[in-house]
Amino acid sequence: MNYKVLKYARVALAVLFIVLISVSFLDFRDWMPTRMVNSTLYLQFIPSLLNFFKVISISVIGFAVVILLTALFGRVYCSAICPLGIFQDVVARISRLFKKRKKYRKQKPYPWLRYSILAGVILLFFISGPLILSLTDPYSIYGKFMVALFKPALLFVNNGLASVAASMNVYSIYNVDPVYFPWQAMVVASLLFLLIVIMSGKWARLYCNTICPVGTLLGLISSKGLFRIHIDNESCTLCGKCQVSCKAGCIDLKNKAVDNSRCVSCYNCLTVCQDDAIHYRTKKATLPVAENKNEVDTSNKRDFLRFLVAGMVGLWGIRRTKARSPQDPINKNPTTVPIDRKYTVIPPGSMGLDHFKNACTACQLCVNQCPTGVLQPSVTELGIEGFMQPFMNYNQNYCEFECHHCTNICPTGAILPLKLEEKKTTQIGKVTFIKENCVVYTENTACGSCSEHCPTQAVRMVPYIGDLTIPETDNSICIGCGACEYACPVIPFKAIYVDGNPIHELAQKPESKKVEEDEIEEFPF
Repeated sequence: MNYKVLKYARVALAVLFIVLISVSFLDFRDWMPTRMVNSTLYLQFIPSLLNFFKVISISVIGFAVVILLTALFGRVYCSAICPLGIFQDVVARISRLFKKRKKYRKQKPYPWLRYSILAGVILLFFISGPLILSLTDPYSIYGKFMVALFKPALLFVNNGLASVAASMNVYSIYNVDPVYFPWQAMVVASLLFLLIVIMSGKWARLYCNTICPVGTLLGLISSKGLFRIHIDNESCTLCGKCQVSCKAGCIDLKNKAVDNSRCVSCYNCLTVCQDDAIHYRTKKATLPVAENKNEVDTSNKRDFLRFLVAGMVGLWGIRRTKARSPQDPINKNPTTVPIDRKYTVIPPGSMGLDHFKNACTACQLCVNQCPTGVLQPSVTELGIEGFMQPFMNYNQNYCEFECHHCTNICPTGAILPLKLEEKKTTQIGKVTFIKENCVVYTENTACGSCSEHCPTQAVRMVPYIGDLTIPETDNSICIGCGACEYACPVIPFKAIYVDGNPIHELAQKPESKKVEEDEIEEFPF
């Protein structure tokens, strides 16, 4: 068999997946169709598994396909489908360009660490929900530093190019306001980024084979897989080329054995062996029986500093926009009644707090897809177990009435698909009016911003004193979009806000009044 073809096919597939998944997270102009996003993410293991438990449908069994592929061909998911695994390969390749010794070394298997982490993740998942998955799932980790670090840097470059293009009367590139991202979430994303970059820069796939629970689980399956890497004892001349090209560090040349539980199916060893001593076939491979006494070289501290700097590049040029109201405050005196929001508002399609918090891995895909930026990673809004899960931040913006992007792209089933008409009647919260904060009441000043922005007229202005009108609310037709809260111009406490529904409800459709012909006033000219 021509193993070079196998390797090139693996590389081509990896490039395809890393590009498509990266575009899914970085797309700020809605270029990538929703169907393509869903197809690209179909084989992501943890999201697919959680989605299956939520909807119990054969259409979301991507995780089963991954298990089958692993049982047949080894950890092809880790080498060609997982975005974090592919990213580690990219970092490792770049790192080797700066190293004098451009070789990999055999690594200890650390089975006690791998299996302890896997058992701990499973246990904590059943105890505290998907918080532990949001910090260990490779797909979700990749999404976090794509949206929190790389996208702001991309927008900075875009806005710089837009300024240059505008000076030349070219407007095909336009300015895009960066979306607010909590600093706590950015710190977590930065730490994850640095961990991955440092580990992969020095030891290639060590993260996959010591920390990643998905890698450990698939390793258990691949160790008994049908097709595995096998070293022919008689043909092997101990040249060492396979061992120094193995990014997983799983080849024990002394015993002429391959640990297929750690092999990530990169096929590097197959292409470098000139003695035809390494084969990819169904014959059983021998697991290593002896540990390598030579530890991985960790003496080069300059690499740590190099990748520390590289990890911070994603933070350069970030311009955080402050939460703002669409108009300047009009109250002369500060409002005094605090908002008493009992439940945090979560996206339409998420059904309710329990369903959402138990399925979301905080991958930030919906945050990226939200055109208004109202979806934001939570810090304390959803509790510690919901850290970085998205919520509706009405200080930042509001939920567009004609939009249902987030309901169509969630890979875990935390946000279920909704048709646009269904979304328009899904009540994610109810409006509450605080009369004591309203400028109409406190300062006898006309306003009406909340009513003007309400798409269902759940907030309308009614006669108050003289020519003044004051807001009146109707929760039967309110969908909780937050347009009224975002538009309210008083500070520091809004006069109107949305309190989330712990379980989403169905709002009534607003009555549409027919305009009679005699009610239409003709123009006086």
